[in-house]
Amino acid sequence: MKSENRSTLRQKIMTILYQINIYEKANIEYNIDTLMKEIVEIENEFVKDIVYGVITYKEEIDKIANQHLKNWTIDRLGNTDSAILRLGIYEMLYTKTPAIVAINEAVELAKSYSDDSVRKMINAALDKIYKEKVDS
Repeated sequence: MKSENRSTLRQKIMTILYQINIYEKANIEYNIDTLMKEIVEIENEFVKDIVYGVITYKEEIDKIANQHLKNWTIDRLGNTDSAILRLGIYEMLYTKTPAIVAINEAVELAKSYSDDSVRKMINAALDKIYKEKVDS
């Protein structure tokens, strides 16, 4: 069985985070591991680390997102868009993935799944977070 590349895995992570967001908004109980198994056939540490990481740090991630979204908040974004932004922020701030890679991957997902204005918003927010990270 060939292993999937990280870009494909990020797409699956986005789908998992999207699903979790829908369940939480509707107060539907779910099992994270079951959800991951439905979307990613084989167990994958990269997927698991990021999904659990985003869930664990969701409050901090959302706070950071809201500080960097101009005249907007993450909970006003669509489920897909917020999943992409959370994934990008988490990967940039909490993993060893180079920030530029995290930003590019998030922007690529946004190109495929978000409209142009939201893609620009995601890109701008991640860019500001990156610049702060570099300056600190």
